[in-house]
Amino acid sequence: MAEADLDAIIRQLAKQQTKALTAAVKKRRDALLARAAKAKDAGGKAQGKALATAAYEQGLAAAKRLQTAADNAADAYARAMRKAAEDAAAAAAAASKPKADDKPKPTAKSKTTAKPKATAKPKPAKAAADKAETKPAKTGAKKKATKKAKR
Repeated sequence: MAEADLDAIIRQLAKQQTKALTAAVKKRRDALLARAAKAKDAGGKAQGKALATAAYEQGLAAAKRLQTAADNAADAYARAMRKAAEDAAAAAAAASKPKADDKPKPTAKSKTTAKPKATAKPKPAKAAADKAETKPAKTGAKKKATKKAKR
C-alpha cells in the first residue's frame, strides 16, 4: 500500500465512508418508519413517514457531498502530482542541455590562430522614460505577470 497512489486511496476511503453513511441513513429511515407504523392516528403516521423521507433525503445528500468532496480532493492531488512530475522532467531536461554560455574552450593551437576580439563599444544610457516603462508599478503587477507567465 506504500506504493499505491494516494488519489486512489482517497477515493477508496471515501467510498467506504459513503457506504457506511448510506447504511446508517437507511437504518435511521427504517426506525422512523417503524415508529410511524406504531402511531395510533393517521396524522401521526403521515408525519412519521414524512420525517423518515426527509431524514433519508438529507442523509443521502450528505453522503453525496462527502463523495464529491473526496473526488475533488483526489483529482486535485492527482493534478498536483502530474504537474510535479512534469516540472521535474523539465528541470532534468534543462539540466542535461548544454547552456549557450558553456562553449568549448579553445585549445593552445587555436589561440595562436584566433583573431583578436574587437573592443566593445559602450552602450548609450537609456532615457528616464524608457526605464519607467520597463519597471512595473508597485500595485502587484509584477506578481500578476509572474503568475501569468507560469500558466
